[in-house]
Amino acid sequence: MMVLADENIDRNIIKFLRDNGIPAISVYENHRGVTDEEIISISKNPSKIILTEDKDFGELVFSHNQKDISVILFRYHFSETQKIKQILLEIIKSKFNLLQDSFTTITPNKIRIRPYD
Repeated sequence: MMVLADENIDRNIIKFLRDNGIPAISVYENHRGVTDEEIISISKNPSKIILTEDKDFGELVFSHNQKDISVILFRYHFSETQKIKQILLEIIKSKFNLLQDSFTTITPNKIRIRPYD
């Protein structure tokens, strides 16, 4: 149940996950400046879910058929960070198997899990 947080993920979200028992690797802390393709490579061994606010991952998955990764894309305003943290923790704990091999979008009002099939 490990996650890989892209550089754009607020460190308070990463700390919140860690404080709640979710192993979270921060690209900012460990791999600063790497490309999206390198993040994908890092996410594969061992398998990790990529957390990002970067829509480019959607393009990599759906336009470039990079469907051997798991991605959670956040869309929220900074003032909604607390709500996003709670939603993320709940979905990781309750639907982790559904998050594998899928592209998930989380907003404060909606969760969309798109399995690759």
